[in-house]
Amino acid sequence: MEDRTRAYLRGRFSDYYRRVDVPLPPSADEREWGFIPWTEGPDETMVRHRDLLDIGDVDAFLRRKRPRHVYFSAGRYETPGASTMAEKDWTGADLVFDIDADHLPTVTLGEDTYAEMLAKSKDALVRLLDFLERDFGFDDLSVVFSGGRGYHVHVRDETVFPLERDERREIVDYVRGNGVAFESLVREETVSGLGVKNPTTRRTLPADGGWGRRAVDHIDAFVDELLGMDERDALLHLQTFDGVGEKNAEAVLNVVQNNTEAVRAGNVDVHPAFLNVARQLLTETVDEEEAPIDEPVTTDTHRLIRLPGSLHGGSGLAVTSIDRDALADFDPLTDAVPETFVGHEIRVDVEREYELGMCGETITVTPGEQTLPEYAGVFLMARGWAEKATE
Repeated sequence: MEDRTRAYLRGRFSDYYRRVDVPLPPSADEREWGFIPWTEGPDETMVRHRDLLDIGDVDAFLRRKRPRHVYFSAGRYETPGASTMAEKDWTGADLVFDIDADHLPTVTLGEDTYAEMLAKSKDALVRLLDFLERDFGFDDLSVVFSGGRGYHVHVRDETVFPLERDERREIVDYVRGNGVAFESLVREETVSGLGVKNPTTRRTLPADGGWGRRAVDHIDAFVDELLGMDERDALLHLQTFDGVGEKNAEAVLNVVQNNTEAVRAGNVDVHPAFLNVARQLLTETVDEEEAPIDEPVTTDTHRLIRLPGSLHGGSGLAVTSIDRDALADFDPLTDAVPETFVGHEIRVDVEREYELGMCGETITVTPGEQTLPEYAGVFLMARGWAEKATE
């Protein structure tokens, strides 16, 4: 990044901070603070081990220092400004999750557009929230657009505060579906009653919650798909499952057609051949429903995380808190664009061809000098794809 570009971004970041009030996280004085300044050279230098006594008024600090990135710790401490972790005296930590496009199996870096990566990150976020709200019952949580290529979730439920690294690892394993086994989910029920001389057991997947609910929902969708096909296509589709030949395909289709409600209810004992298919459907469920979080972020009880309301120095977008009810309509390439950068144009020297969709507008740039909306120019410069041109 050239000096002219760095100076321009630093100055405009300062303008942004003069126009906003950045809210503090809960118990802000118990947290470590850190930031990355606009230093020269290719490397970024993290300044950390600060507390609010060092920072002072945060809004004034941001206007004065106009940092490239700003962070606070998930952990809380007796002495957050101490220079070593041992001296800080940890008292507990929020449970923090990071969804980043870099870690999504559905994202192809270099091929997916920025908008496509953000859309896939949002899909992963929705799956994560389903685990946190429906499976764990957390309600004290906040959702944040990271300003980059994903989202953060901060859980501040009092039950998570004292959890150590290993306990947080168990939560990670659950939402990632690590170690979810068919036999561990299946429940055995005794079948008895009138007309039943010898009580037997029946195995079912529980539909009342957790991974069992997800598996039953997946089986239900599978039944709909199968019943929507003609018989020949249904049999061919069933034979794509491992260990299912023509005969077993006919048996599975028969039980799906004639024991539909039992299958939908999670009864996996309707036929041995269906049991094999159900096992594979569970594997599909985990692959499709797991939340692909950045695991070390959640297990790290000392993690620094971006401050909502601050600017992301790699995009010029705002780190944005999102009301849970407004998540479906949230568009980061419109809603996280700072108003400070809207309504102005700047001249930049672009290094690469790029198509950028921001503020409801598709902007196609080609290499060379050109005039762009400021928010687009800031984005390209922050990404390292353009330099500030002389006016």
